[in-house]
Amino acid sequence: MENLSGKTLFISGASRGIGLAIAKRAAIDGANIVIAAKTKEPHPRLPGTIYTAAEEIESSGGKALPLIVDVRFEDQVEAAIEATISKFGGLDILINNASAINLSDTDSLSMKNYDLMHSINTRGTFLCSKKAVPYLKKAENPHVINLSPPLNMETRWFQNHVGYTMAKFGMSMCVLGMHSEYKRFGIAFNALWPRTAIATAAVANHLGGEVMMAKSRTPEIMADAAYIIMNRDSKKFTGNFCIDDEILNSEGITDLVKYQVDQKLDISDLVPDFFI
Repeated sequence: MENLSGKTLFISGASRGIGLAIAKRAAIDGANIVIAAKTKEPHPRLPGTIYTAAEEIESSGGKALPLIVDVRFEDQVEAAIEATISKFGGLDILINNASAINLSDTDSLSMKNYDLMHSINTRGTFLCSKKAVPYLKKAENPHVINLSPPLNMETRWFQNHVGYTMAKFGMSMCVLGMHSEYKRFGIAFNALWPRTAIATAAVANHLGGEVMMAKSRTPEIMADAAYIIMNRDSKKFTGNFCIDDEILNSEGITDLVKYQVDQKLDISDLVPDFFI
């Protein structure tokens, strides 16, 4: 397997959680990481800022560029991409990780929150991809990874939270279309999603708190899976809707207990992600 030494990654929402875990895994190789996120001041319920993330990345061996970016706004994304090129000279990998979640049913979901999810999830992913592509075309092994689920048009994935499912599937639809659109340029577009709940602030705050966290896996399983994808040949591995443990298994990594928050639990006790 290759490594990410000297590669430049642009990761939206990388101040915490899965985005930060992916950044730190790449940093071990000496990668350059652009932290494109909104959190510049500490939040009482959301640990980490772009600056604390930068410190963690550099402590792991990488170079960090923390940028205040709201992916809903084209001018901010453009400025961040330009800053990336100015600082590191190019762009190799885009991770569309920024996402908003609201599991309200149709009656309860305000249009403000509907618009927020679609602006960040679907539109933000489309926008970041659009602005990154001109530079990815110049990269040796360019990858785009969207943190989004496999496309499945079964009613059960929609019926309880239509607004959220539409917003997340919009990210996956970018993979579906863009992997073919940009295949001739050798740019890989893949989706990555977890088999189980992942112990992040979203799980703690929206999906069941400490009980759910204990039955989750850590963000590192997603980071290790993303690392494998990023090192694959972009001309050959594209258009896939990947599941974290399947990617690890494909590389002979089958003992996944180390990724469990509570390593004493049986695998059957873990909470499956609700899109799987």
